[in-house]
Amino acid sequence: MPTTTSTQRAGTPGGAADAGSAGSAGAVVASGLVKHYGSRAAVTGLDLVAPAGAITALLGPNGAGKTTTVECCEGLRRPDGGTVRVLGLDPVRDARRLRPRVGVMLQDGGLPSTVPAGEALRHLAAMYARPRDLGELSERLGLTAFARTQVRRLSGGQRQRLALAAAVIGRPEVVFLDEPSAGMDPQARLAVWELVRELRAQGVTIVLTTHQMAEAEALADHVVVVDRGAVLAAGTTAHIVGDAGAIRITLRPPDGASSTRSDEAHAASLSASLAARLLGGDGPGVTTTATAGVLEVRGAADPDLLHEITGWAVREDVLLASVTCGRRTLEDVFLDLTGRDLR
Repeated sequence: MPTTTSTQRAGTPGGAADAGSAGSAGAVVASGLVKHYGSRAAVTGLDLVAPAGAITALLGPNGAGKTTTVECCEGLRRPDGGTVRVLGLDPVRDARRLRPRVGVMLQDGGLPSTVPAGEALRHLAAMYARPRDLGELSERLGLTAFARTQVRRLSGGQRQRLALAAAVIGRPEVVFLDEPSAGMDPQARLAVWELVRELRAQGVTIVLTTHQMAEAEALADHVVVVDRGAVLAAGTTAHIVGDAGAIRITLRPPDGASSTRSDEAHAASLSASLAARLLGGDGPGVTTTATAGVLEVRGAADPDLLHEITGWAVREDVLLASVTCGRRTLEDVFLDLTGRDLR
């Protein structure tokens, strides 16, 4: 699907089930997906299920394989191995049948650069039998303010809003969104989130990629973390993050400390010391880790645990620059799974 939306007339979504229905497994299903670029393996036997009528967030560092995975699901790339089904159809072999039922939002390209934004959207709407109301959609996403501006002259955030409108104008059953709120100000981001939630309420299946963990937590019903072409974790946000009642406490060496006090080795030493103090080592429900000079204690935030930590800090002469009590976030888990090194 080389454009943001289909170039064929679409009927009413959600019609009678046939050979192209989603089935019970999911609206988007990849099984054992493999894709190579020359000698480099971009995706290595990846399995993905995006439940029908839900929002699935595909997360991963740059180069993790998520874009290749989505492009195989969109029919933009042909897999080297495994199978992909969207609404029960093969995105490559059944492209003509599938295009009218799928919307695709691409960050790069997909819209004519020299055409005014409003004209481009009207042209796309004319390709569908039952498009969304242009005025309502333009008002929702604030497109009227730049409707006469050529696409190439739009800001990054404006271009993203136009791309989103183009992806949903034909009332698709499945929508693929690539960084849907990238470059947007807070007001535009909230408007986009509201529209995405509304689509889900209407039974539309949404698969989105994002580097914003807060966006994934706010929108996704289902999260898939990918790295090096394979799935590292999949499930609801609550399932991946863990018990909402878990508490995280982060400790840092004092500001201005010498490099020997702030380096990884010293942090690891402090972590071992703290672990020994807490329940005589890493006991049930309490663990300590050291990463990039930061100590982290995971356990129930009861007064006894906090008292042990402050007492340990006094004996070790460690300044508690910050002590934060609260459940771990999706970003914490993402970094634990994929590492903290730059890609």
